[in-house]
Amino acid sequence: MAPKKVCIVGSGNWGSAIARLVGFNAERLPGRFEKNVSMWVFEEEVDGRKLTEIINTDHENVKYLPGRTLPKNIIAIPDIAEAAADADFLIFVLPHQFIKRACAPLIGKLKPGATGLSLVKGFAILPGGGIKLISDLISEEMGIPVSVLMGANLANEVADEKFCETTIGARDSEVGSDLKLLFQTENFRVTVVSDTQTVEICGALKNIVACAAGFCDGLKMGDNTKAATIRLGLKEMMKYGDTFYPGGNASTYFESCGVADLITTCYGGRNRRVSEAFVTRKKSIVDLETEMLNGQKLQGPETAAEVNYVLAAKGLEADFPLFTAVHKICIGELQPEKLLDSLKNHPAHQ
Repeated sequence: MAPKKVCIVGSGNWGSAIARLVGFNAERLPGRFEKNVSMWVFEEEVDGRKLTEIINTDHENVKYLPGRTLPKNIIAIPDIAEAAADADFLIFVLPHQFIKRACAPLIGKLKPGATGLSLVKGFAILPGGGIKLISDLISEEMGIPVSVLMGANLANEVADEKFCETTIGARDSEVGSDLKLLFQTENFRVTVVSDTQTVEICGALKNIVACAAGFCDGLKMGDNTKAATIRLGLKEMMKYGDTFYPGGNASTYFESCGVADLITTCYGGRNRRVSEAFVTRKKSIVDLETEMLNGQKLQGPETAAEVNYVLAAKGLEADFPLFTAVHKICIGELQPEKLLDSLKNHPAHQ
């Protein structure tokens, strides 16, 4: 079997951290993968030099992952069609709002038999309202099958080779085996499951729960209340999966993509941090995004709004009181102190 070519579509903080793992394994396993891994880089200038030139010469993404070297077999390419040419595996790791625009040049040009892997957390918003899984969006746009990778994987810790786990959801067991080989290292351990939809919804919904955890911290509710918030949030994640994506496996929620990612996001992560500041500093989410994240958008409030649209349309808000309360707090319809009511009167206690 010919070695498989890999292309990474995206080169931000998480994309660059992943490039360290993929580049290492592609070089280590010459019988399975082509040595050189192409990485599509949105071209920009840093201190008068093109970012692709810096990556290919200095082997460092100085803008998005400063201080960590990239393997020399990671080749930065500014033209996405050139980067993806003849690729067997396309790893999508870019903000979901850029997927359609960035990937438009690839439509109809991918190698027959190519397969995708999405590392993109969140939901795609449908024009008329409602949501779609990012993997489904990519699959429909590109005409290829798409697996997913989600887990408790803060990018800088992965780049620093601190031990962690991740979950790959792949319906095709052969693809799952190849992807495990491509990503797993001594400090990045991979579990493969076939339940792709559950893996993916965990990566989106946990950010809503992280906002609730941040409100708890801002209100100084204590560790017991925060633990209850995380538990009830997990229950709502599982109920959402059962309601809208039936047939999933409950055990998937106890993989890294589920409970582990939920814990790390509710204790670290920017959704928790900004939500705490929302309570203590009495500023809007938009103002705090500008101040604390250089204008980058938080995923939690946006996902809460998208999910609430779906729940309200089906008359299910009362069945998901934590998700509903987070949304209403974020848009100013509910005071943060009222979060406690959603916990005290939760259906889980009936």
